[in-house]
Amino acid sequence: MTELDRLTALFRALGADGDAADWAESEAEEGLPQLARYRFLRTVWQDVDAWTTEAPRWVAAYRTDGVAAGAVDRALAAGLTPEDLGELAREVARETAFGVLHALADPADGSLPAEVEDQLPGWRLAELDSAGEPTGRHLDVLHEDFADLEPKGIVP
Repeated sequence: MTELDRLTALFRALGADGDAADWAESEAEEGLPQLARYRFLRTVWQDVDAWTTEAPRWVAAYRTDGVAAGAVDRALAAGLTPEDLGELAREVARETAFGVLHALADPADGSLPAEVEDQLPGWRLAELDSAGEPTGRHLDVLHEDFADLEPKGIVP
């Protein structure tokens, strides 16, 4: 099995399906950390989608013991369903995730004077190997692929 075949199989296992070969080729030929990128974005989408797929469970939990119990009760009393609340929560989670991913790429958001922002540290997401050691590769501009990897059939 070639490295390209191995990578393609891993991308398929993560759900890349028809795009698996393209992702694998990009990693193998360009040396980009595409497997780490895809895996990270897939994980973010799983968390975002859980707000919809798990709505009945989290709505019930919030009603019994949650900081938003009052808001959830008022929304249900107004006629919203747990599924409606799930769609709303998913959209908020999607926007929040995109904002965090965008901030990873460009932490200067213009909320501070430029002379202050120029002195502040930034951050980056680093790829680790299977033993937990840094590979030296970094996952950049994740927000650019975020919308493209939105799971099909889950979008409300």
